[in-house]
Amino acid sequence: MKMALVGYGQMGHMIEACAKKAGHEVVLTVDPFAADASVRIPAGNGAALAAAVRESGADGVIEFSHPSAVVGNITALLPLKLPLVVGTTGWSDQEDEIRSLAAECGGTLMTSANFSVGVNLFYRIVEEAARLFSRFDEYDTAIWEAHHIRKADSPSGTALEIARRVMKADPHKTEIVTDAFHEKPQAGQLHVSSTRVGSVPGTHTVFFDSAADTIELTHTARSREGFAYGAVHALERLSLALENGSLASGVLYGMNDLF
Repeated sequence: MKMALVGYGQMGHMIEACAKKAGHEVVLTVDPFAADASVRIPAGNGAALAAAVRESGADGVIEFSHPSAVVGNITALLPLKLPLVVGTTGWSDQEDEIRSLAAECGGTLMTSANFSVGVNLFYRIVEEAARLFSRFDEYDTAIWEAHHIRKADSPSGTALEIARRVMKADPHKTEIVTDAFHEKPQAGQLHVSSTRVGSVPGTHTVFFDSAADTIELTHTARSREGFAYGAVHALERLSLALENGSLASGVLYGMNDLF
């Protein structure tokens, strides 16, 4: 495939390396600041972004930019009707608007808080564990995540997705709390806490705690390479699924649709 990368920071560089290892051609790299990007386009200039991607001859696009820019990028890219994979988080409150835009213009988007295959399997493990522990009132659940100091959002999109999976499986948990507690937590609250330190690629832990014991499920990323390979594979599989008709255009998809 010919791929265009929107966002050319550390993750963008890693995705480029993984794409090339997989035999793909990166025909365009776009970033407002990276000196080595093939095109430097200021954030918010959707017309210039769309034109650059169109002129590159790309077969698909991977977007890993910044929460402040991602919705504008998606809005500019969807009408091109190229398979689009978005790894930037922090825009879940606008998913309904993007879903409507995709249906209107016929563009197709796959988004995930985390494209790592291991993380997506971890989601399923956590969901099954939450379902099992929900049968026992003596156990309570909490989530903690840690990332490097350059991460722009907190808590991570992955942690919030884990929280949504826990709530789906455990009817006792009805509210996600991401702030510090200044009073006694209520039984239905699911606490998601975050740490930003050093160069941690990403660690997520789910605690099932009782007076007798604690069970911890943890996913620890060794590097960003797993996320990058996952994004490349997602674009490969999304493109193939659109070609063979197993997925329809004009839809916002998630990684579950590929598993």
